[in-house]
Amino acid sequence: MFDKLVKINCYSKNKMFKNIAGNLLEKLYCCEINCTEIDKSTMFAHHARGCTIAAAKICENVVIFQNVTIGSNLKYNKVNDEWENVGNPIICKNVIISDGAKILGPIIIGENSVVAASAIVTKNMPANSIVYGVNQFKPKDADYDLVFNSKMIDFEKIIEANNNLIAKVNFDSPNESPITQ
Repeated sequence: MFDKLVKINCYSKNKMFKNIAGNLLEKLYCCEINCTEIDKSTMFAHHARGCTIAAAKICENVVIFQNVTIGSNLKYNKVNDEWENVGNPIICKNVIISDGAKILGPIIIGENSVVAASAIVTKNMPANSIVYGVNQFKPKDADYDLVFNSKMIDFEKIIEANNNLIAKVNFDSPNESPITQ
């Protein structure tokens, strides 16, 4: 149902259907998606729960995780009696935006970049970057995909890794700690 609502909300020419789909996305999934232009290949992990997406453009093969905000960063200049910093972000192709990231203002996130969890971005970021913290970035290692790859890991391997981690903290002696530096 989520995918159908996104398609209607983002691509329908019928304003009434768009409005209904938008309202249902907010009610059922706690998300808002309003983009000037959004590619149909855009993927939303976890049904975009908690997302507010108001982008100028989202290009092909972008993946957006939960609790992401993409929107404006306006300010009103009372001396000049005008708005400044007008516009919303452009997310270039093959960008992954991790949980809780905030991308604000008339900025561009370069292609093939990964925006880390909880990053705050208010400045342009170059292509092939890992964006983290507040407006920080470093080059992305071309040998690795971070957070998402179309060949996703088997769920059983995640359960096995979790069980191994749990085993490390389920120790017998209360004076021992499983955590080492």
